[in-house]
Amino acid sequence: MLLSTRVLRAVDNPVWLHEMHRWLGGTALIMTGLHLLSLVLDTWTRFSVTDLLVPLAADYRPWPTALGIMAFYLLLAVYGSSLLRTRLPRRWWKALHYGSYGAVVLVSFHAGWSGTDVGTWGYRLVAFVLLVSATVAALMRTLSGPGRPVTEAATPQPRAMPRSMTITAVHPLAADIVGLDLAPLDGTTLPVWQPGAHLTVHLPNGLQRRYSLCGDPAERTGYRVAVHRTPHSRGGSAWVHEHACPGTVVGVSGPDNHFCLEPAGDYLFLAGGIGITPIRTMIESLPAHRSWRLIYIGRSRKAMAFCDELERRWPEQVLVLARDETGTRPDLTRILTGTTATVYCCGPASMTEEVTTLVPAARLHIERFTAAPTTPAARPRPFEVVCARSGRHVRVAEHETLLHALEHAHVPVVASCREGVCGACAVQVITGHAEHLDQVPHTRERDEQNVMYPCVSRSRSPLLTLDL
Repeated sequence: MLLSTRVLRAVDNPVWLHEMHRWLGGTALIMTGLHLLSLVLDTWTRFSVTDLLVPLAADYRPWPTALGIMAFYLLLAVYGSSLLRTRLPRRWWKALHYGSYGAVVLVSFHAGWSGTDVGTWGYRLVAFVLLVSATVAALMRTLSGPGRPVTEAATPQPRAMPRSMTITAVHPLAADIVGLDLAPLDGTTLPVWQPGAHLTVHLPNGLQRRYSLCGDPAERTGYRVAVHRTPHSRGGSAWVHEHACPGTVVGVSGPDNHFCLEPAGDYLFLAGGIGITPIRTMIESLPAHRSWRLIYIGRSRKAMAFCDELERRWPEQVLVLARDETGTRPDLTRILTGTTATVYCCGPASMTEEVTTLVPAARLHIERFTAAPTTPAARPRPFEVVCARSGRHVRVAEHETLLHALEHAHVPVVASCREGVCGACAVQVITGHAEHLDQVPHTRERDEQNVMYPCVSRSRSPLLTLDL
């Protein structure tokens, strides 16, 4: 119930919250089982198994006892749906979990009416506290609304000005890969981030680039990112490698997260080159007993960041496939055949596109470096855009991107990759129908918020109204 109120959304971690839910749910069932066993063994109450499992079968206070039996069955349904979450339709799983509220209310009345000490003030206080807690949680859930997104990935909120941060250290991680440590100029505490998150760094040369966070999420005084110098740099990675030094001031937006780590029983991580940066933080966030494997692919070991560290810490779970050592390209078909694990993949387009053909979408989470090829449903047509907040009207030409048209009209939109991959330019559609040509992972919250990414997406309708 506490999780459903979303009061923890700013600091939660999907993995440990799921673990807590699973263990406390199991503990509640065990305690209830002991409670039933004690009633069967009690010579004063003389309950039979039938009395405790069939509502209204007991002679002792049949209605209060029946409320407790129904609460027990609701608890079983909630916990059972958690174990079967990956096999149930989301709406069924969600509906069953709302039974938590009913279970607490039923238990409260059961406790308040069925015990032999119901007249004591302490007994009544416990029942009253349970009822008030359930009421407050239900109100918070109602006020928060079921459509509010849990992560920033689908939240096209007005963007704040980039935070000014200083590069405090530059250190080599591998060939053509450097790590940057960033600290806020004003010394304030930084926002919480979760594994898979990234920053948009506003470089002094005017470019904006997205880099995955690879430091410690518990560290609130600084960020760490890793930057790979690409062979055909468009000016971002080349500037970092040639000019970044301690004392340099850059702007930073975020953190944002479109590559969240979701609860699963078994994980298979596939990292290609610099794609190890978000994967590494995911692995470090997992509980010690969680089942996982990492396949780390690269051209050569000397160009693979964190390679030796990962092998040293988890020798049984990490497999490094460096082409200069194996001499061949990894066979992803063989690696993925037969696995039922949830797959997280981050790497170059050739790798991610092959993985999408081998793993069902329900078990696959991908973060791309560059956009995969997309084909519009029809020939691009010009359309009009109304910016609801500013009142501006913008015309988008046939061969012009919506983002370019907005920037040309001096409508401020934060953008980074400009390829429909990073999600930095998210805007909300108020009216009209967007043609989504982006590669940002699709989520239910994104659909509910009606989000589009103007760097590549267009409009299916002649007029589009945006929250700008």
